[in-house]
Amino acid sequence: MLRFALPGLFCLLLVACGRQPSMLEQVQSQNELIVITRNGPTTFFEGPNGPTGFEYRLVKRFANFLGVELRMLVPPNFSDILPLVALGNGHLAAAGLTVTEQRKEKVRFGPVYQMITPQLVYRSGSTRPKTLADLDGLLEVIPGSSHEELLIRLKDDYPDLSWHTDGGQDIEELLILVWEQLIEYTVTDSNELAINRRYYPELKPAFDLSDPEPMAWAFPRSDDDSLFNAAIVFFNKIKADGTLERLIDRYYGHIGEFDYVGTRRYQAHIEQRLPQYMDMFVYAAYETGIDWRLLAAISYQESHWLPDAVSPTGVRGLMMLTNAAAEDIGVEDRVDPAQSIRGGAHYLIKMKERISEDVPEPDRTWLALAAYNVGIGHLEDARILTQKNKGDPDKWVDIKESLPLLSKKKWFQQTRYGYARGREPVRYVENIRSYHDILVWVTGQEKNGSAPPPEPPVFDVPAL
Repeated sequence: MLRFALPGLFCLLLVACGRQPSMLEQVQSQNELIVITRNGPTTFFEGPNGPTGFEYRLVKRFANFLGVELRMLVPPNFSDILPLVALGNGHLAAAGLTVTEQRKEKVRFGPVYQMITPQLVYRSGSTRPKTLADLDGLLEVIPGSSHEELLIRLKDDYPDLSWHTDGGQDIEELLILVWEQLIEYTVTDSNELAINRRYYPELKPAFDLSDPEPMAWAFPRSDDDSLFNAAIVFFNKIKADGTLERLIDRYYGHIGEFDYVGTRRYQAHIEQRLPQYMDMFVYAAYETGIDWRLLAAISYQESHWLPDAVSPTGVRGLMMLTNAAAEDIGVEDRVDPAQSIRGGAHYLIKMKERISEDVPEPDRTWLALAAYNVGIGHLEDARILTQKNKGDPDKWVDIKESLPLLSKKKWFQQTRYGYARGREPVRYVENIRSYHDILVWVTGQEKNGSAPPPEPPVFDVPAL
């Protein structure tokens, strides 16, 4: 890996010789990259397994690239972020920042890594405005945000446009206020809305407020280009090797088209159906090491948590096991909930064991889920086609492009196992990823499901 290595002793020698170390040299001699951010599902938050979020994962890779530790700083208000960067209280800001001309006067932006679209948000059930002239109620945005800058520019075309700002709110809180009908409208970016609609399904985009806009990290304006140039090298590298594309896919690739009815039904079933099987999922998690919420998400995709579910092809039970799979892992009664859940967990483990350990997580899990659905043979065919098409056969983001080819004669004739309905495992995996995200959010909200209990639940479970 290309690294920017400079021993701390050399930095001291530079100072002794009368030359101040560069910003990059200071970061490496102090062994710490200080990044200013904000809390949110698209930026940085504490998940059940530690810090996570798209911006955190991205800037963590940058810290690793530099060979230093990462420290995240979250100021009280969003409007504090850019002033703190400008004052040099952090090395950079990674906070889902849109590049604007006004902000360029305060900070310097690094390479663009994502394009987003600002959208006006309202709640389903109220009248959808078609333009800003149609607003009938309170519009609230975050002060100092790119959204407020945009509204100020748009006021020339809509003289009656008005809005309220509250520095104590973050974007998720504003979206909740719209959802709770305490305010009528807010403005958010398309990626933020896509994620939050899974938790608050009644939120809807009324219209786009502009064309797609670039997002980038913010650096202090300075004659010292060392850290800024290191970021350019870093982004060139992760764009060239596919790391950036895979990271975007990891956080946004499974969101797809929003299904209001399905999301609302799922949330209802979490309350109504899941509790009676919770201990069984947790027990299977202890046996296999698989997150119980992932097992629950698989089961919901398979059966909607109906223990006597049966498909036209004859698969049955909460985990929809085939006769062959049930026999392979020792399940005697496929419609017995405990046996089905444990059997499905062990079957997923068998799929993971048949996939090379060189495949990194979370891709190894996504590939195992695809194999769970379509079979390991068809998955291997898709991996071969991925390689033929110059993709990476170890990366889900590439393989999900190849799986649908298995239904096309031109392609499945080139494979060992032939025709398969290749779009199904893609939808299967992406749905499970979304169900899992929602369940992680719900259990985190309830403060009782972020980790399994200290001891496995005790109940009568037949051996497999």
